[in-house]
Amino acid sequence: MSSSLGRVLIYGGKGALGAACVKHFKTQNWWVGCIDMKENEQADANIVVQVEDDWLQQESKVLSQLQSVLTGDKVDAVICVAGGWAGGNAASKEFVKNSDMMWKQSVWSSVIAASIASNYLKEGGLVSLPGAKPALGPTPGMIGYGMAKAAVHQLTKSLAGENSGLPANSLSVAILPVTLDTPMNRKWMPDADKSTWTPLEFVADLFYRWSKGEDRPPNGSLVHLVTKNNVTDLVFV
Repeated sequence: MSSSLGRVLIYGGKGALGAACVKHFKTQNWWVGCIDMKENEQADANIVVQVEDDWLQQESKVLSQLQSVLTGDKVDAVICVAGGWAGGNAASKEFVKNSDMMWKQSVWSSVIAASIASNYLKEGGLVSLPGAKPALGPTPGMIGYGMAKAAVHQLTKSLAGENSGLPANSLSVAILPVTLDTPMNRKWMPDADKSTWTPLEFVADLFYRWSKGEDRPPNGSLVHLVTKNNVTDLVFV
């Protein structure tokens, strides 16, 4: 770990965006730890979250394993890209079930990422959480998703506030993509206008530059990723 140029933890490092982040940081000679329900073979260390564990058990086990993995070292960034999507309004049969799933996938992981950052992030380090642009307003067709993402937005703002528990001069941000260019999105939306999709490599490089302290947005920013004609711009909310 000492020969690496930096250290980063990717929460959700086995998913499409997470795997792209692991790969990108590794190509830059960074030490990368992956936290997910499955291992990422490209990562230097893997912590596997047990889906049957409750929220407190997941946090306790992740923090305990990180203590062994990091052996006293701190990390430059904690990047959470875990999450998922489910639809449904208040009349849907799966309304409560989907809301519970969205809360676990987005809020549990983001809160645990914040706990990790409070314990293992360097001063001036980065913590990034997974927001969503639709959650800035009403989401009647996907209430559970919007509710969970709105909670992540609030957490991001709170972590940027004074006495949040993060190390001094830390940066707390959330990214708000519209559509990411993932294999699953290509499978399920083959006829969509992909010139409006944000490439995973763009997001991974964004995290990399922020982790190095470059081109950072204001603390507490919700960073909307707007892609048009294959060009992505950042809009700070």
